[in-house]
Amino acid sequence: MKLSVIMPVYNEISTIREILRRVRAVPLTVPIGYGPQNGQTVELEREIVIVDDGSTDGTREVLREYEGEPDIRVIYHERNQGKGAAVRTGLDHATGDIFIVQDADLEYDPRDYPALLQPILEGRAQVVYGSRFRGGPTKAMFFWHMVGNRFLTLVTNILYDSILTDMETGYKMFTREVAGKLRLTERGWGFDPEITAQILRRGYRIYEVPISYTGREFSEGKKISWKDAFTVLKTLFRCRFQRLE
Repeated sequence: MKLSVIMPVYNEISTIREILRRVRAVPLTVPIGYGPQNGQTVELEREIVIVDDGSTDGTREVLREYEGEPDIRVIYHERNQGKGAAVRTGLDHATGDIFIVQDADLEYDPRDYPALLQPILEGRAQVVYGSRFRGGPTKAMFFWHMVGNRFLTLVTNILYDSILTDMETGYKMFTREVAGKLRLTERGWGFDPEITAQILRRGYRIYEVPISYTGREFSEGKKISWKDAFTVLKTLFRCRFQRLE
């Protein structure tokens, strides 16, 4: 069994080497405490599918150093298209049985992979989100970002009859079966609400586990702003009433 780590990258020259080191360092050894494999340990293969989304700060030159590595695939967008477009490209090239989206900015810790994998490997879920609001260790977030996140998650729960705590989390893990049913179109910040809406509307319930989170400052390159909330809201309402293909 293989885990595909989909990594959209845009102008992350200061962190790209470190996040790749961390992703490669985490052991994908998961103890099973439930179901037919109870008491066993599952060890997964790993591939990292990096999609450089038109970086202009030298990130592309760094990524070329990793070309040819057996566990890394690098795809380049000629121009910046947005996170959603980069994730779609990554999914098209991934060969794993389970997928996870990994941002390149060091806010999310790959050491949480085993906890995210466990519900899937135990047969309890096909989709697992890592929640920043279920008690894991976190660096203090911006207050209004927290308020905005909780509001958007509340809207998601009302529209899709769910009880999520963190719809906007960067850690979304799902099986190949789920990925095959997604019809993603959003290119930018609409990716998170769109994938969540499609997962819920197709009848999959999302399992949440607590994760650690080290939010970065705007001076460190944080990109999302309050204006992006309007894109998220528009996407949530569009997907709620859109016909599923």
